[in-house]
Amino acid sequence: MFKIGNVQINNPVVLAPMAGVCNSAFRLTVKEFGAGLVCAEMVSDKAILFNNPKTMGMLYIDEREKPLSLQIFGGEKETLVQAAKYVDQHTNADIIDINMGCPVPKITKCDAGAKWLLDPNKIYDMVAAVVDAVEKPVTVKMRIGWDENHIYAVENAQAVERAGGQAVAVHGRTRVQMYEGKADWNVIKQVKEAVRIPVIGNGDVQTPQDAKRMLEQTGVDGVMIGRAALGNPWMIYRTVRYLKTGELIPEPSVREKIEVCILHLDRLIALKNEYIAVKEMRKHAAWYLKGIRGNAKVRNAINECQTRDELVTLLMSFVEEVEAKEQHVVIES
Repeated sequence: MFKIGNVQINNPVVLAPMAGVCNSAFRLTVKEFGAGLVCAEMVSDKAILFNNPKTMGMLYIDEREKPLSLQIFGGEKETLVQAAKYVDQHTNADIIDINMGCPVPKITKCDAGAKWLLDPNKIYDMVAAVVDAVEKPVTVKMRIGWDENHIYAVENAQAVERAGGQAVAVHGRTRVQMYEGKADWNVIKQVKEAVRIPVIGNGDVQTPQDAKRMLEQTGVDGVMIGRAALGNPWMIYRTVRYLKTGELIPEPSVREKIEVCILHLDRLIALKNEYIAVKEMRKHAAWYLKGIRGNAKVRNAINECQTRDELVTLLMSFVEEVEAKEQHVVIES
């Protein structure tokens, strides 16, 4: 357990804020699998100020998700502060997170996301301005640096702390690495040793054992899980359980996976409408099917589905097909 400001986080397993993924339907599903903290996908400060309908929808939080961190991004102090004030006063988020890790060119070109990594003074200035303007705790998610020649993770984290930031999450890759190569846990460890605020480590946590190793090797307060949770909320549950008891519980059955996939779909439909939800759910369904033998045909067919009933029928037929094969193998053996 650790605290971010006055917000109690009951276990060290944190869902990363993934763009295009971490809407309320996904977050609630992951939360029910035991995450100590879930993070919403990043939203643009200017889009909040322009009252963009899609963006305003992204600010929706189900009370059952809490504690929740809502992430904003921007490159200019004035608009970032105004957006943070809006989140502070008009949403039920517990924590306001500032993105300074997004490596995508359209974000960095606006002096936002990972572009901040090159200037600890700007980080101090921006974070201090937001902290002064809001009541909720302010945190930052960052990468270790821009490239291997500009790794200012320690200075940047110290700037966040000096500015009044209440925690920092550190992804162990540079901006240039994007999502490739290996995450550098040594730099995460250096950050943890350099600041007194909680540090959450991120990068290359694929299994519960990885999470334990990160905690032991770096001393971080929390472990942030991103891509390993896609279509696999059991990764969160199995990690929480493993860290607490040392027990590595088995992977779910195919039926369990698909039943949760359908629950996720129904939540997405309630959140967005059937047409949009089914289109969005295609990628999630493919993630839920990952690692199941013989899934290629059904993964291709998913992309043709237009309605909930089509998608559910397709997925449940696949479950029955897999179970029939398993039963056949048991009988033969």
